[in-house]
Amino acid sequence: MKNNIVIEKFAVRAITEGLRIEEASNNIRTTIISPGTITTELLESISNLELKSAIVEDSKIGIEPASIARAIAFAIEQPSDVAINEMIVRPTIQEL
Repeated sequence: MKNNIVIEKFAVRAITEGLRIEEASNNIRTTIISPGTITTELLESISNLELKSAIVEDSKIGIEPASIARAIAFAIEQPSDVAINEMIVRPTIQEL
């Protein structure tokens, strides 16, 4: 599963970078925001108990969704000649 995630992340990066290059002359900006551990209600819908217990443990350090919203607002509020191409937003104490 971890290899699939790496491939998916690479695909998102590649597509976004291609779009950035293709649309730069039209002043269209692209941003990838990669969130770390987030506090979410998604845990309530996980039926696999082994997976759920691992995620519950990780979520104890999660940041609030509002933190990601602020990062998005920061990226889009920049002047039109500034592009925030990539951001990683995660809890201070998150190791990876």
